Amino acid sequence: MKNNMKVVGMGEALWDVLPEGKKIGGAPANFAYHVSQFGLDSRACSAIGDDPLGHELKDNFDHQNVKYYLQTVPYPTGTVQVELDPTGVPVYDIKENVAWDNIAFTPELEELAKETSAVCFGSLAQRNVVTRETINKFLDAIPEENEPLIVFDVNLRQGFYTKEILCNSMERCNILKINDEELVTVSRMFGYPGIDLQDKCWILLGKYNLKMLILTCGVNGSYVFTPGNVSFLPTPKVEVADTVGAGDSFTAAFIASILQGKSVKEAHDKAVRTSAYVCTQQGAMPVLPPEITGA
Repeated sequence: MKNNMKVVGMGEALWDVLPEGKKIGGAPANFAYHVSQFGLDSRACSAIGDDPLGHELKDNFDHQNVKYYLQTVPYPTGTVQVELDPTGVPVYDIKENVAWDNIAFTPELEELAKETSAVCFGSLAQRNVVTRETINKFLDAIPEENEPLIVFDVNLRQGFYTKEILCNSMERCNILKINDEELVTVSRMFGYPGIDLQDKCWILLGKYNLKMLILTCGVNGSYVFTPGNVSFLPTPKVEVADTVGAGDSFTAAFIASILQGKSVKEAHDKAVRTSAYVCTQQGAMPVLPPEITGA
């Protein structure tokens, strides 16, 4: 990886309003934050409102040492009401027509794309045409010679996705990250519901010519599929505080490791240990201990 290359989380940056108070959230922001903890130059790219929540979000990014490109737009800063079910799994109520729905494609984003070695984006930020088009233009602007890792973290939320958005995103990415529940939904949508999870993964890997497919199955372990090979690791048993952001930390640790020249198996192991630790902490952006980051 070239020294000046950047890793980008593109999409929603928002406040998760949890029972114990509000915390910064949004999968791309979580991803960028955790990538930076592994020593890579990352950017959280999103939009905020010119309002107290927007100013506070920026202040928090500064405090967490998250580098960012945040547009200020005439829409409110995004919020999500998060209720935890009895097992600690979050249930979301995501407010609509907010700042991150309206990220514009700017010359600054085009310049950033030219220096990008990896980008992670999801389906949620594509619910509005403005941000959806910006994400696609950003992907178009990344030079092929960067050999970028383009990660589509499916991240299905409420009803904020369509088959067309999922198909386009899978065609645009070279690494797909999906969990077991999302895989069932996607398989039903794409018309192969009756086969087992692994076979579904092999179909998607081949159909979209992916370098890798990451499947997380909660307490039932995780898989990384590459052409002709599969890595499986069990999920460590830990005392769960909440699972908010655990998947994003998994993706971040995995991508950071691959960019640092680690094998798929090594990257997978780092991702499993990272996400297990995040589950033991409240909120999506805890500081990772040195035994995980290698710092």
